Amino acid sequence: MTAPPPYGGYPAGYPAGHPPSAQTNGMAIASLVCAALFAPLGIVFGHISLSQLKHSGEQGRGIAIAGLVIGYVLTVLGILATVLAVVFALIVVKAAEDMPRQDRYTASPGSGRELPAFTPPANLGANCQYPATTEPAAKRATPPRTGPVPTEPATVEAGIVTDRGSIGLQLANGKAPCTVNNFASLASQGFFDGTRCHRLTTGDLAALQCGDPSGSGAGGPGYRFPNEYPTNQYRLSDPAVKQPVVYPRGTVAMANSGPGTNGSQFFLVYEDSLLPPTYTVFGAVDKTGLSTLDAIADGGVADGSDDGEPATPVTITSASVG
Repeated sequence: MTAPPPYGGYPAGYPAGHPPSAQTNGMAIASLVCAALFAPLGIVFGHISLSQLKHSGEQGRGIAIAGLVIGYVLTVLGILATVLAVVFALIVVKAAEDMPRQDRYTASPGSGRELPAFTPPANLGANCQYPATTEPAAKRATPPRTGPVPTEPATVEAGIVTDRGSIGLQLANGKAPCTVNNFASLASQGFFDGTRCHRLTTGDLAALQCGDPSGSGAGGPGYRFPNEYPTNQYRLSDPAVKQPVVYPRGTVAMANSGPGTNGSQFFLVYEDSLLPPTYTVFGAVDKTGLSTLDAIADGGVADGSDDGEPATPVTITSASVG
């Protein structure tokens, strides 16, 4: 028959009055360790440990509480750091959006890249001609009046209304009277109404191109006319006519497919751009118009390239001069 345990009820081998040491709760230890490695897990283990300690009689309450405290503190700090990072990122993005656009190229005086100074040719505006092209018109249009056109006033107010906002223009009648005469004629006929701006470029040329009713990039009014400024500041044989110059942000210029092929297509420059001086400059976009143009350009090209249809579709609803 097995002998009863000694007085005190403790198993043989333990001195009377000295119970065996209770073991430390494993979840308490896990809570403290995990609190430093992954605070939320430390919190979970800490609560599990406290729940277990109520029933098991194990040691480790202090360790579990320490794990909980560290876990909560690190979790709160992590949340604050995340919030501050998000706020900082939003501030940086907003500041970048509000920051004036940095020109891609610099046309500082004497750099050799700026557009040439304007010297009026002797025959400026004396005999504007708009001969027919072999290609049919993309939209019916009557050619502008031919012969002499006035060069005064030197600047003419104009505007383009699009479904993305208005674009105010200052047309350079004193530098490109035949071109301004053409734009005014087409605008008065409603030629641009309902046409979409079919091309956005983001490379050396940063511009929005409009004025083709077909939307293909090949359409025109059924006639053509010669280049004016800055092309007329060079001799035809001058090699400099092939060297790129800076068309400044805000420039309004004619698109063409070679000398003397101007028609109805034009482009609006939203960042300083490098081009040979073979595209007639006939105006400038005003401040409000540049904001509209920037918003369109910010959408980029639809296919993600640097040249193609704008991702933000743009349709001209009307155009007017004067």
